[in-house]
Amino acid sequence: MWTDIADAKTYWITRIVFQRGLGLTCLIAFLCALNQYRPLVGERGLLPVPIFVRQVPFKESPSLFFWLPKDGAFAAAAWAGIVLSCLVLTGVTERYGSWLVMAVWAAIYVLYLSFVNVGQTFYSFGWESILLEACFFSMFLGSNKTVPQQIPMWLMRWLLFRIMLGAGLIKLRGDPCWHNLTCLNWHFETQPMPNPLSWYYHWMPEWGHKAGVMFNHFSELIVPFGYFLPQPIATIAGLITIAFQLFIMSSGNLSWLNFLTIILAIPTLDDKFLRHLVPLKVPVMVHPPRPEIFVQIGVAVLIVILSVPVITNMISARQMMNFNFNPLHLVGTYGAFGSVTRPRYEVIVQGTDDNVVTAATKWRNYEFKGKPGDPARLPPQVAPYHLRLDWLMWFAAMSSYENYPWFVNFIAKLLEGDKPVLSLLYKNPFPDKPPRYVRALLFEYHFTTPDERRKTHAWWKTTPVGSYFPAVSLDSPGFRQVLEQQGWL
Repeated sequence: MWTDIADAKTYWITRIVFQRGLGLTCLIAFLCALNQYRPLVGERGLLPVPIFVRQVPFKESPSLFFWLPKDGAFAAAAWAGIVLSCLVLTGVTERYGSWLVMAVWAAIYVLYLSFVNVGQTFYSFGWESILLEACFFSMFLGSNKTVPQQIPMWLMRWLLFRIMLGAGLIKLRGDPCWHNLTCLNWHFETQPMPNPLSWYYHWMPEWGHKAGVMFNHFSELIVPFGYFLPQPIATIAGLITIAFQLFIMSSGNLSWLNFLTIILAIPTLDDKFLRHLVPLKVPVMVHPPRPEIFVQIGVAVLIVILSVPVITNMISARQMMNFNFNPLHLVGTYGAFGSVTRPRYEVIVQGTDDNVVTAATKWRNYEFKGKPGDPARLPPQVAPYHLRLDWLMWFAAMSSYENYPWFVNFIAKLLEGDKPVLSLLYKNPFPDKPPRYVRALLFEYHFTTPDERRKTHAWWKTTPVGSYFPAVSLDSPGFRQVLEQQGWL
């Protein structure tokens, strides 16, 4: 549906690079499900799927797991997703016709939708819906032998536009620090999961922080309109977006959000640019059959209709952030960091072998894989992998455990020595047998200054705030009662 075959050829490499990149993202997502789904929401997870599917109708949250909410089914679906993602990543699907491409992407979409729709709070992140949208649109990209089509490429650009502009608008309507250019004074320190360079970004000069905010506003509020303009403007806009996302990736761990956004920027680039990086020979191509074109037109009409509430939301003074208007996660509204947390709080979970808790009790800390804990430990690089429990611990620290029911069950799993849950942690201080008591304290965390870092070699300095969760054992009456009421025992 490009104006001529020469124009079509200018997006052949674009299509290949995009599909490979999205396949890699899906591979990461399914690996996360394979490694984390069972302890988080499995049959005996922190928020068990079997309980969820008894309480929520299928039509509100469609998923294959309504019929088989079993750990074996979760593992089989994750492995199926991994295999299908590898077929895309290696280019196998593109060699055997558009209908195979459509079938593989449809299967990936349905499988991952099944994980997301029963994953509850552990799968409530905006990038889950972004990935699902991208997978759905990819069904119509075609094979290597067909002419690249306009509609799926425009749909990808529309998705990228909503991600970027939505993030920019939510900031303009949010924290005043986005207006006075001071948000980065706190962001690198208080973001969900800092990485090895976050400390250095935090101690950049003031002018560097302000320049970063200005670059953010430019990239999110102005550049997105360039995605829909003729070449080379669209390519320039895409490259600016990629540079912006690389900057964010280098400064923190935001799961695969930035990586996926980079992949979604690829459809703005044409072969004239990409052939310098990916020197592939363009084959002889044919136009797709008429029924396939009619399907694409039908999808385009559907997306236009579904976009009406999204556009209304984006121009509204009460803009919602990361909201889905339908259970299929198609054409959602997105945004990030409308407000910047300050200061940073961390929940530190501790256990003890003592039979009686006294003032002299010695407590040992559980360490998480990604979130800050040990002040001397360098924040690790995790993204684009997603440590879901660590992220939820960041949210939990900003509120009370009463608002996060899974936390109570998490404490119970530590007291039971539950191996799947313990696999989510970096360090279990009780490798031989579970502790007698577990508790959680709240601390305020700040990056050490350069002088403090030289003297102590620590990355963080901590200040105790108080108790977050009382010391309990499996025999504590009130604690056990809550577990029984929720069906966790």
